[in-house]
Amino acid sequence: MAEEHILAQARQIISQVIPEVFDRKNVVACGLGYKIRGAEHTQELSLIVSVERKEPENHLSHRDIIPKTFDGIYTDVIETGHIRALSPALDPRARQRPARPGISIGHYRITAGTLGLLVQRGEERFILSNNHVLANCNSAARGDAIWQPGPLDGGSNQDQIATLAKFAPLDFGQATSDCNIASSIAGFINMLAGATGSSHRLQAIQQTAGQNLMDAALAKPDDPAQILPHILELGLPAGVGAPALGMAVQKMGRTTGLTAGTVQQIDVAVNVDYNGRPVRFTDQIFASSMSKPGDSGSAILDMEKRVVGLLFAGSDQVTIFTPIQRVLEHFNVTVVTQ
Repeated sequence: MAEEHILAQARQIISQVIPEVFDRKNVVACGLGYKIRGAEHTQELSLIVSVERKEPENHLSHRDIIPKTFDGIYTDVIETGHIRALSPALDPRARQRPARPGISIGHYRITAGTLGLLVQRGEERFILSNNHVLANCNSAARGDAIWQPGPLDGGSNQDQIATLAKFAPLDFGQATSDCNIASSIAGFINMLAGATGSSHRLQAIQQTAGQNLMDAALAKPDDPAQILPHILELGLPAGVGAPALGMAVQKMGRTTGLTAGTVQQIDVAVNVDYNGRPVRFTDQIFASSMSKPGDSGSAILDMEKRVVGLLFAGSDQVTIFTPIQRVLEHFNVTVVTQ
């Protein structure tokens, strides 16, 4: 009970200090984890601040230095490198029929990602992977072709295996405005620009919350019999679990195959680079390095083969995933386990 009380307090503190932490130079993420002192892994619950590159304090301005504590909770600064969506790679994967989770897949206009899981709603089955793998970062439309393998791996029209069914939109912090007044003003200015010979145009833009809880999408198989639920090299998932600090996890991905790691942070807020556009995610999980570009969409499992997350980003030092239960509830689906 004492540990639960400490964790609850820490979660309240982290929700309050996230904006302040991200205002500091080089910060890419912050979450809850256990503090490392030298080479010793302690059991001290701390606010873990991730930076692209650690710098000596004398190279930083006073406002950019991370304090030793925030409201009584220890801090720890770690270097994670540049965090990016794990989409492109140069390691081709083969066409497989029947297909199964853990192999190359992608929207016909992307490079390649990983087929994560087979899920179902009632009698209807779907492929689960990332938005940036199946929906081309919001640019796709329902019914678009999904290829296996993905285009980078030689996929073509003859390799269509499914069509895009639904995706959770990525919020990039702004969207086309639906305000009639703003649109009218932009239209009037564009008319004046055209009359003066200018080729420049304005577009009314609406600021959005810029907060994301997942990078996920569903595709509907053209022939459900051609998609098996057995994850390559792992077999059938044994159900669904919840990630926890220190948990050993594993995944099968298109690029790095079968790898294992450990959950290092929970409740993480992180900025992810989507081809030059930063996207803020909240309430994510950091695991140790166990993936590379092209592994996006992989299912993260514990060592009892329960699905605990959906991988979508990372760096050379960390792998980032979303708790799977949130994704399943969003789409109102369950994992196929038989």
